[in-house]
Amino acid sequence: MMFIKRPAFFSLLLSLSFLVLSSAQASDLLTVRSKQSFPEAMLTLQTSIKEHGYDVTRVQRIDVGLTGMGYKTDKYRVVFVGKPTEIHYLVDKYPVLAAYMPPKISIFAEEGETVLITANPMIYADMIDDPKDKVLFKRWESDVYSVFDDIRNAEE
Repeated sequence: MMFIKRPAFFSLLLSLSFLVLSSAQASDLLTVRSKQSFPEAMLTLQTSIKEHGYDVTRVQRIDVGLTGMGYKTDKYRVVFVGKPTEIHYLVDKYPVLAAYMPPKISIFAEEGETVLITANPMIYADMIDDPKDKVLFKRWESDVYSVFDDIRNAEE
């Protein structure tokens, strides 16, 4: 069985997860740590997403696949988030965005904390030309900061 030290493993995994965002720099990734347990942080995340007017369109379990490949891992999920009408509008108008939509938030347990990470939505604005549509990504960015504040400020 293959074992990798947990911090190194998650660093590698996150790097691979965002490889498609090759132009992304560290400032283009938004992260929050919570003292809440994984289930509590997941509930806080989903509640805050809905309170901000977005839908959780899918939750994908990553830990099962990693365990099946021989990695020892804690809980790990990818939460797909968005407003379906906005996502369809953007993908129809800008097919280049199809691979990145809907936006995703990775959430995983690490050494007694829960970590959430996502790409800053403003990186998608660089892929389009219309300034009116770029405003949409600025709102998404503001909402991600607000959701992450909800998680950061949630009680343990």
